[in-house]
Parts: sequence; structure tokens; C-alpha cells
Amino acid sequence: MLLQTEVKAIDSTVSANPLPPILTDWFAARGWAPRRHQLDMLAAARGGRHALLVAATGAGKTLAGFLPTLSELIETPADGLHTLYISPLKALAVDVQRNLLTPIEEMGLPIRVETRTGDTPHDRKLRQRARPPQILLTTPESLSLLLSYEDSFTMFAGLRTVVVDEVHAFATGKRGDLLALALARLQRIAPGLRRGGVSATEGHSHGYRAWLGPDGGIDTVELVTGEKGADPDVAILLPEGRVPWSGHSGVYAIPQVMAEIETHQTTIIFCNTRGLAELVFQNLWKVNELKLPIGVHHGSLSLEARRRAEQAMADGRLRALVATSSLDLGLDWGDVDC
Repeated sequence: MLLQTEVKAIDSTVSANPLPPILTDWFAARGWAPRRHQLDMLAAARGGRHALLVAATGAGKTLAGFLPTLSELIETPADGLHTLYISPLKALAVDVQRNLLTPIEEMGLPIRVETRTGDTPHDRKLRQRARPPQILLTTPESLSLLLSYEDSFTMFAGLRTVVVDEVHAFATGKRGDLLALALARLQRIAPGLRRGGVSATEGHSHGYRAWLGPDGGIDTVELVTGEKGADPDVAILLPEGRVPWSGHSGVYAIPQVMAEIETHQTTIIFCNTRGLAELVFQNLWKVNELKLPIGVHHGSLSLEARRRAEQAMADGRLRALVATSSLDLGLDWGDVDC
């Protein structure tokens, strides 16, 4: 779970933090304490500054992005849209909602968190425009559609914070151009809007800051660096025997892939097309002599089928999941080891 991987055990060297007492007590009850970069993001928000957090996967980026929002809504409860979280993937937005609701419900906070994507029912979308939640999780495309409505000024007039997750997935592409335009529109509607971004890629932090800052102002965005994460463990699965010249689509390696699944706790097998994902999924089951639970996830599946697969992974009920890029960014499944 996000909350288990994004905090660390309390250390006597950690100084008192500026969190509201209810948040401090919630951390302490679990033997946790906020990390330094999470508190740095909170300090930037309290100072009204835009900020970009660059930290390794599992270092607490998502929680760092939401700590300022939770603190503000605890100290000064308010109705209406307070924070907009923008994700590159629908599945990631849903995963963040599931994990964010855990502390909110455990602390009994009157904060509503909802998603708005292409999968959201029409009646809920209408209700969100009339009575938005305090935290709305969405994608660039859904945000652009929201901004096209006449009542968008009313909906976004009180917006305080925008959190852009996986900035490195946006900044250099066409979706980043679309999102930059939407952010400029939001800044015009809500001039006091504060922008926050999180990224796992360090190589282009200056460029990401310029992209995130209003009017490309790099100096307006504070850079927060996270603590060092775990060293990468990369291995190449070398083929055994003869590799076909063509037409194989990797099927020749299915027995080797199945052997990796059998020796690991949880495995994700990424494929570059939906058809290949189905082909690999079917061939894995042909050699799955141990009848291990293996699922499949891609954009052509129904919403219900995708949600079942995501929940099964979150609950640890799958040994393997074959997926396309529908699951390639930032989902907080801590037990994945291959």
C-alpha cells in the first residue's frame, strides 16, 4: 500500500514537524514519521511557493504531494474544490484515490476524494460540476473537457492547489502541451493557485521546473530532492534454445517467463500492444501447471474487468499480471518483485 511504502520508522533524529496534531498522532500510532522531503513540500506550500519534488520510486512522492492539502483542510475545513490531482493514467488516479482514502477514513476527516476520467459515470460527472469534492483526481484530457464548460469559472474559482504526478511523463510530449495550456487557464481563473509536481526522473529537473512554473518561470518553482531510494536490480532473461526468425511475438520464451513467475511473489509482464498482452496471457495459462492466479489488464477490457484486476493486485491475490502501458506508471503495489 502507498502508506506503508511512503513513510519510514520514527527516528529520534527527526525533529518536530508542523503537521496538525491529528496527522501527527496518526503517524505516531503506526510508528511512522514524515520524511524530510515530505515536510519540505509542506513548508513550500505553507509559504505559497510552487514546488517540484524529485525522488526515487517508493520514497513517498504521492504522499508528499497531498500532505499540504490534508493539513490545510484539517486546519481550515472548506467545501468546494480545493486540490486537483492530475495523473497520466486512469488506473493510477483510481489507485491513488484508494490509498488516499485510507488515512482520511481512519482519521474521520470530512474530506471527499473522487476521480474523474473517461470511466466516470455521466451522472457523477454532472454532480461533480454542481457540487465538486475537495480533492478531484483526473487526467489531462478530462481536465481539458472540464475547462470547456461555461460553469468552469465557478467550479475552479476557489481552487488552491494542483498536483501533477509523474511530471516526466508529461513535460516532453503533446499531452504535456495540452496540460500546460490547461494549467495556464486554471491560473487565470484562480490567480492564487499553487502548483506542485512530483517526478522520479532527475536528469531534466530544470526543464521540468520551467514546464511546471507559470509563464515558464524556473525560478518560481522550488526544487525539493528526496532521499536516495533502493539501488536498481536489473537482469536480462536470456533465451534458451533457438529463437524463431519471425512471427513468434516472444511466445518462445513463455516457459522461462512462467518459471520466473513461479519463483517470485508478484510479477508484472509488460507488452507493447493489447493483442500481444492477450496472446501472452493465454500462452502463460497453457503452461501454468501450478494453476497460479494470473490476470490481464489493458484498455480494451471493460471497466469492471480492469478494476477487478487492479484490486486483486492491491490485495496480493495475483501472482502475475500481463499488462500494456495501462499500468506502467507509479501504481503502489509494494509486493511486486519481478
